[in-house]
Amino acid sequence: MNDPHAHHHHHHHHHAQPAAQKPAAAAAVPGTRYTCPMHPEIVRDAPGHCPICGMALEPLMPTLDDDEFPELRDFSRRFWWTLPLTVAVLALATIGHRLGFLAADQRSWLELMLSVPVLTWAAWPFYLRWAQSIATRNPNMWTLIGTGVGAAFLYSVAATVAPGWFPESFREHGRVGVYFEAGAVIVSLTLLGQILELKARSSTSDAIKALLRLAPPTARRLREDGSDEEIPLDHVHVGDRLRVRPGDKVPVDGAVLEGQSSLDESLLTGESLPVDKKAGDRVIGGTQNANGSLVIRAERVGSETMLAQIVQLVAQAQRSRAPMQRLADRVSYWFVLAVLAIAVATFLVWGLLGPDPSWTYAVLNSVSVLIIACPCALGLATPMSVMVATGRAALSGILFRDAEAIEKLRAVDTLIVDKTGTLTEGRPAFRAALPVAGVTESELLRLAASLDAGSEHPLAQAIVAEARKRGLALSKAESFESGTGLGVRGRVDGKALALGSAALMRDLGIGIDAAGDAAERLRGEGASVMFLAADGALAGLVAVADPVKATTPEALSILRGSGLRIIMMSGDAAATARTVAKATGIDEVHGEARPADKAALIARLQAEGRSVAMAGDGINDAPALAAADVGIAMGTGTDVAISSAKVTLVKGDLRGIARARELSTVTVRNMRENLGFALVYNALGVPIAAGLLWPFTGLLLSPMIAALAMSLSSVSVVGNALRLRRS
Repeated sequence: MNDPHAHHHHHHHHHAQPAAQKPAAAAAVPGTRYTCPMHPEIVRDAPGHCPICGMALEPLMPTLDDDEFPELRDFSRRFWWTLPLTVAVLALATIGHRLGFLAADQRSWLELMLSVPVLTWAAWPFYLRWAQSIATRNPNMWTLIGTGVGAAFLYSVAATVAPGWFPESFREHGRVGVYFEAGAVIVSLTLLGQILELKARSSTSDAIKALLRLAPPTARRLREDGSDEEIPLDHVHVGDRLRVRPGDKVPVDGAVLEGQSSLDESLLTGESLPVDKKAGDRVIGGTQNANGSLVIRAERVGSETMLAQIVQLVAQAQRSRAPMQRLADRVSYWFVLAVLAIAVATFLVWGLLGPDPSWTYAVLNSVSVLIIACPCALGLATPMSVMVATGRAALSGILFRDAEAIEKLRAVDTLIVDKTGTLTEGRPAFRAALPVAGVTESELLRLAASLDAGSEHPLAQAIVAEARKRGLALSKAESFESGTGLGVRGRVDGKALALGSAALMRDLGIGIDAAGDAAERLRGEGASVMFLAADGALAGLVAVADPVKATTPEALSILRGSGLRIIMMSGDAAATARTVAKATGIDEVHGEARPADKAALIARLQAEGRSVAMAGDGINDAPALAAADVGIAMGTGTDVAISSAKVTLVKGDLRGIARARELSTVTVRNMRENLGFALVYNALGVPIAAGLLWPFTGLLLSPMIAALAMSLSSVSVVGNALRLRRS
């Protein structure tokens, strides 16, 4: 993750060479694989271009290396070196006949010499892709550009070298017409369009680069004697003790061993408030430490860290195809074939029926048709939107698994939420301590906590945490034993204590009627109740509950406002589930639901024609997350839940669902605009280029204008997609 060259799936570490020894040529980064943004099924070990559409391949995993797009450097060089020649040829073609000292045929030869470098060296990548598209029978934009430029070039060379072959009708101003300037301008404009597009494509990976930069390049490892040493991040191993100084970034995921501080996790989770951390708390690599000093134990390193996994999810999503794009691809295949046919027809109609010099018009107009119809804008339309949107979402703590999830989320009308960990915090917190007459609340809590201090059980930990918070001095428990599921027993301060369920009290023959009503009430509010008996008599009860997340009510009202039907499903007792539903204003509740029930409910709703999203965080939610139209995993949850979901909210906050739906809506709108741009532009451009308007208005498009329009259409699509960064 940190060594920019280490490829994700291998854990061996090869190091980047120091900058000085970097080879000058754009060598393939070792271990990096490359793929086509439009055809993710194409994966190669070296940079190059896609056999299907001819686009430059990109690294599967962006790195912080500068030279991600060797193509960009290559095209820039070809463009700038030949631009002066293109300008010269264009000038000569437009004002050349006014220069008295050049005979007409000398002018043709001069144009030929000026334009050969442009039409051979600068255009070489285009011809390669043209040949490849024909060899692999994948008609694409390069089929059209190569045919157009090549035809104009060969025709003009023939007209210069052997003007005698051409009939009189081809001559104008004393020479056979040549179109070197058209070919040269088309090549220069196409190169420029490609450069702009590659630049824009490199900025779509900015979001990933921003995430990659979160990880610090080094970590401070503690030695046995307590001093620390600075080591490269990829030398950190699981179990290492690392020091995080004030103002440093946390290097890897781990747990705090000592110290306390607050961490800013906003870049990963979107949570703007700093989060307090003390011994035992989990920390995430890439988050920023404030003013305290921490010692942490590394638990996940390299590609296991949350940051590495987020980067991987985003990269995967950016590469996936939107369903809309599959349509665009099929369209562009037939479109290219149709355009080739139109170009041939244009050539023949103008040549046979057109005004003199008819074949000159025939060449020009058929080349214009080929150039303006170039469908690159069509191919870029949705991948650009998807890349920008997934990056934008990742910076808000929302991870889309693929393009389809973005397209589907806006259509969702029913949201099923799991209770524990989704609506509620997912970990129990102290609720109440109710003593019987003659016992104080503090004493009740102190005894219960002393007895529970050794237990790992979350309910026990909630009681111990509360006692510590109140500053109660705990005593050591002796002869401690935990009964299976019923509770615990032991001696504290010489008293024989038992803490547990009503069933445990019955077994011990202790009457609990004194606290019966209170227990009923607390259970009705969704709490778990435990009774404490001291020396054979009831001392009181302690209740622990899972509190509703502070953000839940607001999130639910936003979601309801957007027209979603919200249903709660929980594996908890029906009474508890109803209580939480009442507290959060949800009216449809299903308690005591097993994982299979959740999936069955989803299937039932889908059969009614509803589009269902499911939000959950546990292993038990995995089947339901996979069955839903869009599964949404809470990032606080388990890896299983996250891997079966289409959307992950890094911070388990339901408000993220509202934000994700909003992004889904604007992204789909953006894709439609892009496809619209591309299609309208071709629908208008092709007939004009073919000369349909000429009989009525005398309007013809020169191939140069066609090339300009082609480049602009791609740039407008890319520009429109980049607007999503601000949404």
